Amino acid sequence: MSRNVLKIFQLQPAFTIDVPVEQKQAIERLKTAIASDELRGLAESAGSVFDFKIARAERRFWSPHLSAQFSETDSGVKLFARFSPRPEVWTMFIAIYFVVAILMGLAMIVGYVQWTLGYSPWSLAVVPIGAFLIACLHLASMIGQSLSADQMALLRERLDRSIEIAFGEQSSDLLA
Repeated sequence: MSRNVLKIFQLQPAFTIDVPVEQKQAIERLKTAIASDELRGLAESAGSVFDFKIARAERRFWSPHLSAQFSETDSGVKLFARFSPRPEVWTMFIAIYFVVAILMGLAMIVGYVQWTLGYSPWSLAVVPIGAFLIACLHLASMIGQSLSADQMALLRERLDRSIEIAFGEQSSDLLA
């Protein structure tokens, strides 16, 4: 498993950890670990999903969260973890992408209609502008991710610590 949590041009860096116990037992152990005095308030769980968050006082606009989920595979139980922006920030970015894409599509339709009617298809100018805006959004997300590298490392350390608490002696094999 790569310890490099920040990969350029990857919107939501992810990694997996193989777990040597059954899924239900792994979930219960990790729930107990995040409820410990050391980790209380820094992570939440719902079903088989665990969210590790930055403390409210330390949050910035670009602060990430780490979502981890246990799932059964053919080879056993895996913990799949993914860094992503906070849900409200992620929703905003997706909404902007969606609006720009819709406007680009409408501009292409209007441009086609203008062209077929013999008019100058001036609305097609919106398409490269939209592509530029999408590229700018992607660049902004990459900049935000680089500004949050320290917090991504902190969240990974918290996940690793919760695994150490949950699995004790076995944790060194899991995190190798």
